[in-house]
Amino acid sequence: MMRNRSTTFLGLLLATSMVLAACAAPAPTPTPVPTQPPAEPTKAPEQQAQPTEVPPTATPEPTPTSRPPRTGGWLDAITMVKISPDAVLTQLQAEEIDIYASTLGRAEQFKAAQDARLGYTQNFGGAYELTFNPYGGGANGALFDQSTGKLNPFAVPAIREAMNMLVDRDYIVQEIYGGLASPKFFPITGAFPDYARLADVARELEAKYAYNETKADEIITAEMEKLGATKVDGKWTYNGEPVTLIFIIRNDGDGTRKLIGDYVSAQLEKIGFTVDRQYKTSSEASPIWIRGNPADGLWHLYTGGWLTTAVDRDQGDNFLSYYTKDGQPLPLWQAYKPTEEFYQLAQALNNNNFSTLEERRELFAKALRLAMEDSVRVWLVDQKAFSPYRPDVSVTGDLAGGIQGSQLQAFTLRFADREGGDLKYAMSDLLVEPWNPVAGSNWVFDTAPKRFINDYGLIADPFTGLAWPQRVESASVEVKEGLPVGKTLDWVDFKFAAEIKVPADAFIDWDAEKQVFITVGEKFPEGLTANRKSTVTYPKDFFQKTKWHDGSNFSVGDFMMLWIMTFDRAKEASKIYDKSAVASFETFAKDFKGFRIVSTDPFVVEYYSDAFALDAELNVFDNWPEYGYGNGAWHMIAIGNLAEENGELAYSAAKADEKKIEWMSFIDGPSLEILKKYLDQAAAEKYVPYAPTLSQYITLEEAAARYQNLADWYAKQGHFWIGTGPYYLDKVFSVEKTLTLKHNPDFQDPADKWARFAEAKIAQVEVDGEGRVTIGKEASFDVLVTFKDQPYPAAEIQEVKYLLFDANNALVATGVAEATGDGQYAVKLDADVTGKLTEGSNKLEVVVTSKLVSVPTFASFQFVTVK
Repeated sequence: MMRNRSTTFLGLLLATSMVLAACAAPAPTPTPVPTQPPAEPTKAPEQQAQPTEVPPTATPEPTPTSRPPRTGGWLDAITMVKISPDAVLTQLQAEEIDIYASTLGRAEQFKAAQDARLGYTQNFGGAYELTFNPYGGGANGALFDQSTGKLNPFAVPAIREAMNMLVDRDYIVQEIYGGLASPKFFPITGAFPDYARLADVARELEAKYAYNETKADEIITAEMEKLGATKVDGKWTYNGEPVTLIFIIRNDGDGTRKLIGDYVSAQLEKIGFTVDRQYKTSSEASPIWIRGNPADGLWHLYTGGWLTTAVDRDQGDNFLSYYTKDGQPLPLWQAYKPTEEFYQLAQALNNNNFSTLEERRELFAKALRLAMEDSVRVWLVDQKAFSPYRPDVSVTGDLAGGIQGSQLQAFTLRFADREGGDLKYAMSDLLVEPWNPVAGSNWVFDTAPKRFINDYGLIADPFTGLAWPQRVESASVEVKEGLPVGKTLDWVDFKFAAEIKVPADAFIDWDAEKQVFITVGEKFPEGLTANRKSTVTYPKDFFQKTKWHDGSNFSVGDFMMLWIMTFDRAKEASKIYDKSAVASFETFAKDFKGFRIVSTDPFVVEYYSDAFALDAELNVFDNWPEYGYGNGAWHMIAIGNLAEENGELAYSAAKADEKKIEWMSFIDGPSLEILKKYLDQAAAEKYVPYAPTLSQYITLEEAAARYQNLADWYAKQGHFWIGTGPYYLDKVFSVEKTLTLKHNPDFQDPADKWARFAEAKIAQVEVDGEGRVTIGKEASFDVLVTFKDQPYPAAEIQEVKYLLFDANNALVATGVAEATGDGQYAVKLDADVTGKLTEGSNKLEVVVTSKLVSVPTFASFQFVTVK
């Protein structure tokens, strides 16, 4: 499997949803499903350079007070709706909504929320950028479809690269966001560990690509002339016509993207382009920039936005995700053409193909430089956003994804003073694109409600990004000796091994014609080894206690269908072959070494790979049937496959566009009638998909019962979307952009299971010292690290790093501060270091990383050097 997807399209700021009052209704009575066992047949940080440096942290246990009898979610019902961000604070105060799960990012909004004494969570995972259409054809390599004859300047990498210098990020931060953002140049988040690790490289590149309108104009002018364009009266023309850039500018959300779009438009017009500003909402823009064919020339650039939904301790996979065709099975991504060097680096970082942290650092530094040269995206800001809610609401937000991106929101969202109740949940958009688990909507507005419907084998810590067991009972990880992997939490068993041999009966490939797995022994009779082995065990009673929302018991078939789909869609012999799935599959397959079912009762599975994460916890592969765009039951996927193989629906937008058919949706639209037809067919045949393999795990009786359950579900709910989470999808109102969720009475966990997560312990940092330093003399500076005005224990600090910049903003030295006590550190610059400085103003920047949260804290101190 590819790494867990942690990034989603940020529809504007996010989306609005509301919850109306509705009593929880029981799901349709299910047809019993036989549960007899069938016959036997992730991402990580590099914080622990020395694995032994970080002592294991004991797994926190819930307070042993009497648990409430309630299971599942705390609420009876949730109504999600779309509202305008301009109305959020007013509607919260008027009690028309209870929570706004999307984010607000303007300083005046934050002050107003505080003045109104509203609750709120803050997050650091939102980012905004300029997405370019890079398609280029014709003689000069920069024309759209030749029938249009339109020029696309952004087909030229050098023009995209120069755009970095045309925009003033500091202006955007101060004038548009009022300081609730920070300048962003790279596909990594400034508040996450990788930026702190590579701060010296980042600062160098930030200086190189700093705002320089004159230089940007010079580069763009030279490249435009190479394309055959000319300037007439200060305006660029091509073949006698103005070069008009179609700019899709989002005008929903909190309004900041519209302001960004207008600013960038003005900058482009200043250097001679004509700009067609097309203001659109997320739903209006999506069919053009996501689903449209880039060659059609319907757009040149777009105000992009992204939300990292969990604290990402290793962002090495972002290069593959954002700059290559492997990133998404969508037409735009298939038009990306990075250099071979950049593509290979992106693949290496995606799969952690390195042996040491120093080697990783070298790869990462090269990738950052090549990303700037490629610039199919020009990153603008990391947002410091907030999500407000009424004072009587309680919820755990993620430091990256906020509320709408948090996996724990479904388990912790409640009214603080009571159980139950109907909550009104708002976002800035909702129901943007079709929902299907395999290749459906990736908008955060659509993933947010799915998080209430889903359950997980493992669940992300909202403050560190490490994994905790949810349905998984236990796990062990083996990693080849010498690899830079460390362990923090005590729930996973971790050890190094001199060699990891892959068993001959492990599955490593798939024969799409015969519909059977190929074993390691068959494909590699000489044997195979791996860098990593993950073994996961589910509870003995897992299949009896875990039910899909239609009443079907979870089964081994659900696990196995995920594996089959991972391979089958990328095989030309498959009836559901999708060429847009090939690139990402090939990246996965390069390091995949096999999986093996050790036992079906209890369910135990081994996973082998050369790809590894830097944290033991993130090397655990849970095998949970999460397809990337939602959880999927095998019978749900089966009817989708029938619709696709018969040419009536397609999972991916790319294939739907190619075949001119409907993009599959399990919740609304024309897809429902088609899916119902194939459900009826499957039921009549007691259809077991991929029977040569799945008949070992799925009986005819289970197939018949499952299809009956899904038919009953559809008759009652009007859609085919089921999960195993604490809430189920009740009703969908696509035109009104509203949906309702209801409490799942069959969910097995107590409602307070995840109540232990409260406040993130983010460090506050102050730097002090002499304001005047003599060149060639030793200088000392004090660093004070606190949390809520109390010293931050040294045992909880990972590192206090410093960077010294001279009067020209050039990096002179880096190092690690010395701990002198809890919360107290000293930076000492010896005479040789200060001797490298010239007269003028210098800056000492300090980066503090904690073991308890994965968000570093930056602080700086200005001082003057004299002779």
